[in-house]
Amino acid sequence: MLHIAPWKAALILIAVFLGIVATIPNFFSRETVAAWPSWMPKRQVVLGLDLQGGAYLLYQVDRQAYMETRLRATVSDVRRALLESPRIGYTGLGVQNQAVQFRLRDPADLNTAVERIAPLRNQLNTGLLGGTGVFEFNLVTTPDGLVRLVYTDEGLSHRMRSIVQQSIEVIARRVDQLGTVEPSITRQGEDRILVEAPGLGDPQRLKDLVGQTAQLTFHLVRSSVATGDTAAHDPGTIVLPAEGEPGISYVVDEAPLMTGEDLTDAQAAFDQQTNEPVVNFRLSTAGAVKFGQVTQQNVGRPFAIVLDNQVISAPVIREPILGGTGQISGSFTVQQANDLAILLRAGALPAKLTIVEERTIGPGLGADSIEAGRLASVIGLALVSIFMFVAYGFYGLVANVAVIVNMFMLIGILTTLGATLTLPGIAGIVLTIGMAVDSNVLIYERIREEFKAGRSAIQSIDLGFRRALGTILDSNITTLIAAIVLFQLGTGPIRGFAVTHAIGIVTTVFTAYTFTRLILAYWVRRRRPTTVNL
Repeated sequence: MLHIAPWKAALILIAVFLGIVATIPNFFSRETVAAWPSWMPKRQVVLGLDLQGGAYLLYQVDRQAYMETRLRATVSDVRRALLESPRIGYTGLGVQNQAVQFRLRDPADLNTAVERIAPLRNQLNTGLLGGTGVFEFNLVTTPDGLVRLVYTDEGLSHRMRSIVQQSIEVIARRVDQLGTVEPSITRQGEDRILVEAPGLGDPQRLKDLVGQTAQLTFHLVRSSVATGDTAAHDPGTIVLPAEGEPGISYVVDEAPLMTGEDLTDAQAAFDQQTNEPVVNFRLSTAGAVKFGQVTQQNVGRPFAIVLDNQVISAPVIREPILGGTGQISGSFTVQQANDLAILLRAGALPAKLTIVEERTIGPGLGADSIEAGRLASVIGLALVSIFMFVAYGFYGLVANVAVIVNMFMLIGILTTLGATLTLPGIAGIVLTIGMAVDSNVLIYERIREEFKAGRSAIQSIDLGFRRALGTILDSNITTLIAAIVLFQLGTGPIRGFAVTHAIGIVTTVFTAYTFTRLILAYWVRRRRPTTVNL
């Protein structure tokens, strides 16, 4: 057992060396590390929100706002279906009590209407074993010709889950473009999203970017009116306020001619004539064709560019725009133009998000936490080292070397994986220091028992490692299972603790058993001890 093949010894030493090398950049400032040659490691451990300060935002999907938007869209779909040839007469089409309803002029058309409307129930998934699955709407009819598409609770719950996942992806793209270091964006429950941006110096800008839906649409303008004008307007039109023009609103076609989904790029720039900040956008091939057709057919008409139901620009189409590029102008500052470009590149949120909780943590508190964690680690390591040396002498000194290597490997793995180190994570490191020598204690006590039983020193050391291995694995595997459960079911600080604790368990088994055995194997080979001083 004490004979270790050279290739195995080499692998152990290489693993230790890589762990130490990966840890080294953490002892220097970012500026110093950035100046190192390209072949040297430069990654540093990522500090969490509680250690370097930043923004903590908890968002919730606005269910009611999403449902109202979805129902309005369904009204348009129903109208389009009923107007197909042959047309079906109806009255009272609109939204009533979380449902889209209308009444047929002739109840005899009920079967035909149901056939056209049925696809709008919108099956969201396929049920198991050929079941019916979940539908977004229930279709309810009465013999007198009343038809209702009722939003289901199951459909809304299913939508919320998909909206949260899609929102997380959009938010991640937006926050990444701010240059924030390792943002954390996670689901909280069914309809909440937690955004943590460590190191961000402008939390308000993060709120503005994350919370804005950024739904870009293009509409033809019918007319402009004074804000608050209650006069009736043509069916199929809506009134939208104009950004930067107090008291002015635009009557535009309700159905958009194009949406932001046709955009492939958006960049902030300066207008060559006015030198004002603008946003230049480029369309996909299909979008360029569509844009060209729209502008060709509507030369001389105003064309509203609408962001989140607010007209940000309404230029007149002077000539067909066939190149697939355009420009959004308005009373933008440079930062506003940059932020709008970020929003358009990242895509629109599928639903409105509202802030449930927000916190801003200053970097000073994080610095105090880091110092306290460092002090606790040093004191813990010192006390454990003193105890092991007093209790086991030379063998305790070997265990102390293994603990130090363990810390280097733990930090090195955290750095390599890009895992975020939080304050609870530091607690996990300190706990790992205390637990790191447990395996050594088991091995040394077993060696002592074997030597007292009359075996030679070399046999005692060999059997001590051999027979303690099963116990070491059992105890650490059960602890690792608990850490994995904490990571899977926990959130925030609990996960931070679970990550460092789980990695610490793995590095502890490696250093306390494998690395310690390597050191003692070479020591035994050189010294050939005749007694065990334990």
